[in-house]
Amino acid sequence: MDMAQLLSPRLSTSVASPSQPRLSLFSPISRRTLPFHPCFTRRRGLFLSCHAEALVAPGSHREEERAHSSDHLDLSSWLHLNGLPPCKVELKEKDCKDKHQPIRYVVAKEDLQAGDVAFSVPNSLVVTLDRVLGNETVAELLTTNKLSELACLALYLMYEKKQGKKSFWYPFIKELDRQRGRGQLAVESPLLWSESELGYLEGSPTKAEVLERDEGIKREYDELDTVWFMAGSLFKQYPFDIPTEAFPFEIFKQAFVAVQSCVVHLQKVSLARRFALVPMGPPLLAYKSNCKAMLTATNESVNLVVDRPYKAGEPIVVWCGPQPNSRLLINYGFVDEDNPYDRLIIEASLNTEDPQYQEKRMVAQRNGKVSVQTFQVYVGREKEAILDMLPYIRLGYISDPAEMNSVISSQGATCPASPCMERAVLDQLIVYFASRLAGYPTTLKEDEGLLADDNLDPKRRVATKLVMLEKKMLHACLRATNDLINDLPDHTVSPCPAPYAPQLK
Repeated sequence: MDMAQLLSPRLSTSVASPSQPRLSLFSPISRRTLPFHPCFTRRRGLFLSCHAEALVAPGSHREEERAHSSDHLDLSSWLHLNGLPPCKVELKEKDCKDKHQPIRYVVAKEDLQAGDVAFSVPNSLVVTLDRVLGNETVAELLTTNKLSELACLALYLMYEKKQGKKSFWYPFIKELDRQRGRGQLAVESPLLWSESELGYLEGSPTKAEVLERDEGIKREYDELDTVWFMAGSLFKQYPFDIPTEAFPFEIFKQAFVAVQSCVVHLQKVSLARRFALVPMGPPLLAYKSNCKAMLTATNESVNLVVDRPYKAGEPIVVWCGPQPNSRLLINYGFVDEDNPYDRLIIEASLNTEDPQYQEKRMVAQRNGKVSVQTFQVYVGREKEAILDMLPYIRLGYISDPAEMNSVISSQGATCPASPCMERAVLDQLIVYFASRLAGYPTTLKEDEGLLADDNLDPKRRVATKLVMLEKKMLHACLRATNDLINDLPDHTVSPCPAPYAPQLK
């Protein structure tokens, strides 16, 4: 992405109209003058080439050499110049169907076997919170209070971006701008979609998750100035205003989403190092739910050991953790059709108007449940989830005080279930699953027709894949419930009335 684009003055929001331009992720804005206040006093005019002394091994390069050499290098050349050892991978490009530049991805440079070290990035080229803030105690204090690691990392990169080519991290930030937070399907997180584009997720709980996450980012933005005052040893070196004066919310959200798409969760490290930005890591690395390879930290570097053989030119994949497809889309802009961790959430709650509500709540708690209980329905295990839900729902159908006393005095999760009660419970589940399916504006067959169109908008494509996978799980739940109805001994029994049936949503 050329610097003309990077220096654009404004960015679009998630609810911007499609006609509004969407520019780079860390776009600098014109400096705003803040009225004088003693609390805001800071050193103006001090402009370091970068905050490199905290992030680069001492004595590895003179500061002038770093600043001069970084401004014209691509990511690979910059990494090797600054200490990346020879590695067994390289970057390739693939064209996108939108107006943006091609996305880059990591491929094997030679044939690899399981257990090979694909690359090893020195810690001096890895951005973590303790290195950014220069103090692990401050880093942990910030992230255990009101600000996440992602917010602090995004703020740091925004300030570095404002330094332009003088920043040591200029080639890395330029690559992040190029990728624009796009995942391996060349799609941005729906946090950056327009209001009309979010309509592709109509009927899916993911749409509400996106809006809730957006509100969370706004709350973090409102707390950004905390970083400025608590980590003054770092931010006094930037001749800019405090965060909420220097950056409007739209720009912070773009940066936050970009960091979210590429941050790596390192294991067995201190709290202040657990989230890291690793050049050659995501989004250049593709995520896969059934992969075992992970980026791992040592005292000197972050390494990738592959878990499978690769032919030269094949994309390298890493494990994305046990995340459902809704989170993969929000965090990284893609869905995995082979994701064994994909799931639906069903919330069941005891009716608070029930005269026996307190007794039922006590029985539920005795069996490890609560009055508002979340059930997770994993793909391929839909019947197992329904069988887990049945005792809880049956409990809500009990109306006879004598039956309730019998349940209270018994042990275990079993509730007495008459034929008419069991039919009523299963009928409620049938109605629930059917109503969720009816909430989608398209059918499975219509989704398949959309995906057959090679010219389908990439965002519409990934959203359609998500809702289609959700519908398949709901249809599997319907089939499992109908199978349980067919197994009932007497199909002539009418469902019993249930004035205080549990609520499902």
